[in-house]
Amino acid sequence: MLNRRNLMIGAAATLISAGTMVSTPAFADAGFQQWIRDFRGVAAKNGVSTKIYDRAFANVKTPDEEVLRKARFQPEFKDEAWQYIDSRVNERTVATGQEMARKYKRLLDQIESRMGVSRYIVLAIWSMESSYGEALKDPERLHYVPRALATLGYADRRRAKFARSQLISALKIVQNGDVSLNGLTGSWAGAMGHTQFIPTSYQAFSMDGDGDGRKDIWNSIPDALYTAANLLRKNGWQSGETWGYEVSLPSGRKFPGGSVSLSQWEQMGLRRPNGKGFPAPSRNAELKVLQGRDGPAFLMTKNFFVIKRYNNADKYALGVGLLADQIAGFGEPSKDWKRPYTRISVAEAEELQKRLQRSGFYDGAIDGKPGPQTRTAIKAFQSRYGLAQDGYPSLEVLSALRRK
Repeated sequence: MLNRRNLMIGAAATLISAGTMVSTPAFADAGFQQWIRDFRGVAAKNGVSTKIYDRAFANVKTPDEEVLRKARFQPEFKDEAWQYIDSRVNERTVATGQEMARKYKRLLDQIESRMGVSRYIVLAIWSMESSYGEALKDPERLHYVPRALATLGYADRRRAKFARSQLISALKIVQNGDVSLNGLTGSWAGAMGHTQFIPTSYQAFSMDGDGDGRKDIWNSIPDALYTAANLLRKNGWQSGETWGYEVSLPSGRKFPGGSVSLSQWEQMGLRRPNGKGFPAPSRNAELKVLQGRDGPAFLMTKNFFVIKRYNNADKYALGVGLLADQIAGFGEPSKDWKRPYTRISVAEAEELQKRLQRSGFYDGAIDGKPGPQTRTAIKAFQSRYGLAQDGYPSLEVLSALRRK
């Protein structure tokens, strides 16, 4: 989300359920409780009702340890490019995106007409942020936002300033009547709803897409998708333009950093794999090679950098662009990523998880999304049977599991 810089949705261990908010342990964290009491005055000075504040923290006694664990791991910056893209741009996310394009055609027609933003980009963001809303149906993947942000404000020095400002904004959203406290759920960093907006960005860009007089990105798909498109539009989205072009690089020469015109890149020997020229050669673009010359190369135009206002990571913006193109019916890049293993399909990844589970190495979700828990299980399996412990969800590992 805008200015969330590196803050992405992650699975959470604790559901803050309606009514009780959070279970109360026998012994509360005294330091955390003091922080909550001290911040009450700060929130009040910034326009938050003390009644809302007290209700928000009535049953919050301890920090959310899962928030702190998630804060230490962010896949945009720890995963290799091919790991990050493979888990988000695959046959399942593409097929679901195409299904959603058909299901919400009328809504997407309206968004394109009114906002000037590609329906496929909006769908790709929806997929990247909440798996087309599926993440919101799993209570174990949601945090109670006031507790999560208070945890960061109290215990994460690097994110404390961010968390304090977001907590004030989150409570103002409740105060405004857009969502109840019980409904104020989100990611470990406070990103909320179908399209994962942090509170300050929600305040800046939220829209009432369904015309019911409320801005509800938790329960209204029109509100959520309009809000995502509004962020892009207000940050300079160029209607009818692409996010970038795959290019092949001539061997044996270096290229300048920064942005130059597409015609200049062409003069330096960069070509589109399909042999076509650049439609607007005077437009500027920047070369991105996330795996060096071993992987695919792209010339990124302005819209790529507008997508980065949603999440400031090249891998994220590239994932959105590639997924959008494939939902629209375009193929994968002509040059694949260079992986140290043989890639498997989503169905094969589910089989791998099931076999790891049956063998006692894995107790997580069977979802075809090999995350840290799956990779840890793979390493344990590899260790048990004397294999190289790389943790990759590969055809080689699946074949070994099939033999057991």
